[in-house]
Amino acid sequence: MYLLPLTLFYFSSYASVWAGNFNKGSKCDPKQSRLQVGSYQFWSECNSKNYCSSEGVCALKKCRNDDFPFGYKPGDNLPPKCHKGEFCPDEEDACQPVLAVGSTCQLNRDDQCEGPPDFHDLADHSGRGTNFNGSVCLNNVCMWANATLGTACILENTAYLAYEPKGEFVDVVSRGNCRLGLYCDGKSRVCTQEKNLGEACGADKECTSWNCLNTGVCGPAASVPHHFPNWVYVVVALGIFGGMFGTLFALYYTHRKQRDEEREKRVQYWREQNAFHQNLMQMRETARASILSLPGNDRSAHTTLYDESQVPILHHPTPKTSSGLRHDLADDTSIEYDDDLVMGRKADGHRF
Repeated sequence: MYLLPLTLFYFSSYASVWAGNFNKGSKCDPKQSRLQVGSYQFWSECNSKNYCSSEGVCALKKCRNDDFPFGYKPGDNLPPKCHKGEFCPDEEDACQPVLAVGSTCQLNRDDQCEGPPDFHDLADHSGRGTNFNGSVCLNNVCMWANATLGTACILENTAYLAYEPKGEFVDVVSRGNCRLGLYCDGKSRVCTQEKNLGEACGADKECTSWNCLNTGVCGPAASVPHHFPNWVYVVVALGIFGGMFGTLFALYYTHRKQRDEEREKRVQYWREQNAFHQNLMQMRETARASILSLPGNDRSAHTTLYDESQVPILHHPTPKTSSGLRHDLADDTSIEYDDDLVMGRKADGHRF
């Protein structure tokens, strides 16, 4: 497939319409077939699968230029591609033999022109689209791209509408019939040697890299990858590993803080429980002392409410249902504290 200049691809996504909407057999006007303004995309009243014949009727296309033509679905029968020595015109109505030098050709259709005998030396394989097998279509005339250094050349300037974030602008594509490594100067119309990196330029065609910077000098080709110094890779690697370890440390610190808070809550709970049990013990002793101090009470006559063989009324019974927590009571002199738990014991060492 013939590759057009790179600038042409600016407009593929901005064309208002790719084709008409008339189906096969519909009436159409061949005079309405044209190149769209700004993009120079071929347009007719028929849809993408048909062309407008000279009889004014939409008919199925009989050839194609692209491997994957626009408008077809998977499984559709595609029209054939033309054989060597033939070309498919923009209308895609039928394959035709290539044209001799001096014949009329369509815009940017270098493939419609017959190649020179030494096409191997003249053909452009860089993908820039300066010629096709050494032949070029300039100003709708077939010719060969064989003009040498210092000789007169033919120039064609085509203005395309291009788009950028700021809006619409005009991009001029300039082509000539000079040999590879030369360009047709716009003022002198003479083939001139292409310029190297750093040299002053006024257009992309003047540079061997095909890239004239905004500063007015030839820069590296747009396809050349940009290389960063080694320290950039080191900084990026340190940033990645630093982020990973920083995240792990933050998670560990947060979890440890939460764990310490939960431990402090448990310790505070056991302290409160121990103080509650101590209060109960003090209440029991106070009640016993109050009852024994009443007039007429004789401890040895067993006339009090307390009997040696009975459990005191205020004694704390074992609950029927346990909460699963261990409750320890202790006297003030037998309380033991550690870092996490507070445990109470009787003076004789038995739990209660």
